Amino acid sequence: QVRLTESGGGLVQAGGSLRLSCVVSGNTFSSYAMGWFRQAPKEREFVAAISRDGERTYYADSVKGRFTISRVNAKNTMYLQMNSLKPEDASVYYCATGYGYGTEWLGAGDYWGNGTPVTVSS
Repeated sequence: QVRLTESGGGLVQAGGSLRLSCVVSGNTFSSYAMGWFRQAPKEREFVAAISRDGERTYYADSVKGRFTISRVNAKNTMYLQMNSLKPEDASVYYCATGYGYGTEWLGAGDYWGNGTPVTVSS
């Protein structure tokens, strides 16, 4: 079974930075494109995603230029570097595997982590 574990959330002042990590158990990490989501009032909203080989990245307009997604397949780990944080970035952040086993991000697949909370004080 694939298990995803997020870490790195916490309390930060507006304008500050945090780096989130997502570790995927087993040896399947390199088989998936990966993504980050955050909880919005009604549903989880897309934040960023990365292709299986790390060559292509995708961002929500609200975080473009401030957040950077990356991955190290040898470590079964994906990262989200969040800079210039705003109070509206506060949420619970989740990582997810991508749909299917394609190279590109096609949306969220079957596996999700339990989330890590990010609080941004103004």
